[in-house]
Amino acid sequence: MTSDERGHAMSPGALMTAEIAEQPAVLGRLAGRHAEFLDQIRAALPEPLAGTALLARGSSDNVAVYGRYLIELTSRRPAGLAAPSLHTRYGADADYGGYLVVALSQSGATPEIVQAASAMRRSGAVVVAITNEPDSPLARACQVTLPTGAGPELAVPATKTVTAQMLAIVAVAAAFDPGVVSAADLAALPAAVERVVADDAPARALASRWERAGRLVVTGRGMAYAAALETALKIKESARVHAEGLSSADLLHGPIAALDDGLPVLIVAGGERLAADEAELAARLARIGVPAATCGPAPGADLPLPEAGEILLPVLATVRGQQLALAAALRRGLDPDAPAGLAKVTATH
Repeated sequence: MTSDERGHAMSPGALMTAEIAEQPAVLGRLAGRHAEFLDQIRAALPEPLAGTALLARGSSDNVAVYGRYLIELTSRRPAGLAAPSLHTRYGADADYGGYLVVALSQSGATPEIVQAASAMRRSGAVVVAITNEPDSPLARACQVTLPTGAGPELAVPATKTVTAQMLAIVAVAAAFDPGVVSAADLAALPAAVERVVADDAPARALASRWERAGRLVVTGRGMAYAAALETALKIKESARVHAEGLSSADLLHGPIAALDDGLPVLIVAGGERLAADEAELAARLARIGVPAATCGPAPGADLPLPEAGEILLPVLATVRGQQLALAAALRRGLDPDAPAGLAKVTATH
């Protein structure tokens, strides 16, 4: 059981619940800074741009997967995930001239992310930090900082800082193509998230239905893949369930053979262009007797979401995934605010 700042005992999950509820306000503030962030990135971009590398660990790395899709689409240059160990363990001497590097860290204090960002900057990259701590070591190591301004996050599982990073990544992508997200969709996002936050009954119902499952697959394709990865991570660290995040395309390339009636699958919807793929997967799972549920805006979804533009749908799905992780932990008598063996900052080197 966690305690408040006065040392008073708090009920399990109280911090995570409160921080999930703060997300509409956090995203509203960030949406108001979208144009400012876009201009900061534009002013710093290498010319010509060779490509983009995204540098992160943990939940931030799942946000980086989202960014990899968005930035390659909008920049029309290759974008990929950087491997921090190349710099911290192998002493890579790569030439990053012409590259944009986006370094993501909620705390801005993970040593290997700071070290790798510094090395990539010395190798010629323009390095942008996305962090909740604008005075952190990471921010000092980078040329540009996009502060997410989510406020203190006390629960170990990251919630509001994750969705804040996602919206900051949208601003980076918009620096290449402002049309990637409409002003209307951006303005509507906080209210859409508020509708998700206000009704956690679907998440509690699914957690109850799958209470005895010790394993779980969370799958999505395209930009929804990032939300699937993040949902799986939240369930692992909060509820101690071995949840694996997989691309639905990769699931069909072998892992589907390991599924059975004791291994549920959560399908995270990715929007209209992926709907046929998701329907086909759901039908195949039904044929082989695998319990499945869906998270998305389609009628009848187990974890329903408001209608939203394709670009921002993963943000809503990520919030639903947080609710599911919280509900699953509480069903198991766990305190998701303070999972055993974990700390808020993971000091990998």
